[in-house]
This record gives sequence, structure tokens and C-alpha cells, in this order.
Amino acid sequence: MTKIKGNKMTKIKIYLLSLFLILIPISIVNGQTNSKLKYIEFSEIGNPADVLDVKEEQSRPLESSEVRVSVLAVPINPSDLLQISGNYGVEPILPSTPGKEGIGRVLETSSEVKHLKVGQLVLLAGGENGTWRSEIVAPASGFLPLPNMGPLDSNMIDQLSMTIVNPMTALLMLTEFVDLQKGQWIVQSASNSAVGGYVIQLAKQRGIKTINVVRRPGLEKDLLAKGADVVLIDGPDLAEKISIATGGDPIILALDAVGGETYIRLANSLGYGGTLVAYGGLSGKGATLNTGLTILNDLRLRGFWLTKWYEKAEMQDVQAALEKIIPLIVKGDLKANIDSRFNLDEIEEAVTRAGQGGRSGKVLIVPNAN
Repeated sequence: MTKIKGNKMTKIKIYLLSLFLILIPISIVNGQTNSKLKYIEFSEIGNPADVLDVKEEQSRPLESSEVRVSVLAVPINPSDLLQISGNYGVEPILPSTPGKEGIGRVLETSSEVKHLKVGQLVLLAGGENGTWRSEIVAPASGFLPLPNMGPLDSNMIDQLSMTIVNPMTALLMLTEFVDLQKGQWIVQSASNSAVGGYVIQLAKQRGIKTINVVRRPGLEKDLLAKGADVVLIDGPDLAEKISIATGGDPIILALDAVGGETYIRLANSLGYGGTLVAYGGLSGKGATLNTGLTILNDLRLRGFWLTKWYEKAEMQDVQAALEKIIPLIVKGDLKANIDSRFNLDEIEEAVTRAGQGGRSGKVLIVPNAN
């Protein structure tokens, strides 16, 4: 065997070290663009557990003004399941990836992007990509940057992932229709839902009293802990029970996510000039309202659809609303119960759980979890 002299060996080591240092950044860049990402897709309308597929594709390089974001957590909302099953106000363009919100961390930015930095947390606003995926590459303008809030644990990440839809719905319904004053009464159905929980907490902070209607027993303890004033079980005598609970004080605003008989009972509970806002139809039933009641009681019947609000709202209006919500979430003053977490490979179990009654909170997808 031929021996290599010391100085020659040194030169070889230096060469190999130089080559290694050159290849490190190349491997990092290639790791971002050559890795595979997972996403959920459906190509037909139907039962979510049956029509959703887990797919993979190659992660692509960034184009001008784009960023690459790792998706940390996304909630499964009722509107997601309704759209997949063909029961939503807007039909998806197939094939489609579900998801309208979530939270992620910036992995890479193109040179044109100055307002986002690698490592920064951003809110995901759905768009054409959908959020049920492990990674999103899209224009930087499609992400809402979060301020530096220091180290956040996974529980806070989960809470922030739900910012765009349910807290916004609760805040806007409490502020857009009636100028509510401290000490006044409101009533809501589906009070144990995520929106219902946010309504309770936001109203409590303003000194607004809440009557909270639910469809099954066993929920009172949790709702009272959130700040509910009264919890009632829905039924034919609901309007009478509401009147007794308020001591005859008028109900100024009613929020309904159920429809059917519940919608009618909430209308019957309103004081003169009261406002009833419908924002969901969980019962799947329509309502026939006595027109005489609306005339004699001068009722205002309104509807609220967050999708339309986002379409019409100016960016400063969106930012103003988020500036109210995000600090409350970070301080722990505004939060939702979380039932369970699933990764993308468990999507069938995730949507099945999200569609079940009797859950203890929101179902989340944590795309990059093992």
C-alpha cells in the first residue's frame, strides 16, 4: 500500500472540508424544494370520510413575491364539512383542498418579500390552496403576519390557528348589528359550539349578559366557567324560561345557528325592536315565522355569513378586528375547547370525529405531527 505524505494528506482534508461547506447550503435549499409535501384533496362531493384522499407532490421552488410556509395547525370547521358534502353556499371547484384558516411558520421567502421573515408565524387565510396540507407555497400577500410574541407553546399555537373564522364571527355578530350596552341581555343557540364559547367570553368582557341555549344536558358547568350568565335547555317553553331568567328585562339580540323551531323560539323571546341574526342551520330545517309577531314587535331579521363579510371588508377593517382578537387569545382571555388532534394520514378519523355530536371541543389537524 502506498503511503500518503503528511502535507498531501492535509491538502486533501482541506479540499474535502471546503467541498463539505459548499454543499451544506446547497443541501438546505434542495431540502426545501426537493422534499415532498402532503395535502388533502377531494375530487367529488360526498361524505367527507369517503371522498377525502391523502396525496403527495414535490415541493416546488418559489416564484417572485412568494413564500414557503410550514403548516402547524388547522381546525376542522362545520363549514368545511358542509362544503365537502355539497351543503354549503359556495360549491368548490374540483379537485379541491379543504381548509379556510390555520397557522404556519415561514420557511423561505423570495427576494422581493420584505415584510415576512424566515421563522415568523403567520395566519393562513385559505385562498386557492386550502390549508389542509403540510406546506403552502403562495404569494406573501395571502398570509397575515403575526407580531413577535416570544416563545409560544403548542397549546397557544393551536388556539391561534382558529383566529380567522369563529372568533371573528362572534366579534362581528356582537358589534355589527346592535349597539349593545353594559347590562343588556342577549340570547344564543348552539352555545356549546366554538362560536358560542367565543360569544360568551367576549360578551362577559363587555358586561353584556348572556342566555345560552343548548340541546342536551351536561353542558352547564363548562359554559358557566366561560362566563355564561344563564344556561337553558331548548324546548317548547323556551321563550317563557328566557323571560323568567331575565326577570322580564328585554332580549336585545338573538344569535341562531340551529334554525327550525329554535329560530322561532328565539324570535318569540325578543323584546320590542329586537334583532335576530341567523348564521347557521345545524338542524337542517327551515322556519315559518309569524309575520304578525315581526310587525307588532318590530323585529329585525338578519343573516350573517363570514365569507361575504371578508369579500366586502376593507383590509383595515380586517386588521382592526384581528387587533382586538389576537391579544385576547395570547393573554388567554379568549379560547376554545379542543377535543382532539390528528395528522394528515388520519384524515378519515379526523373528519368522522369532527362530524360527531357530543364532542368536547374543536378537532384540529396538525399536518407535520408524527
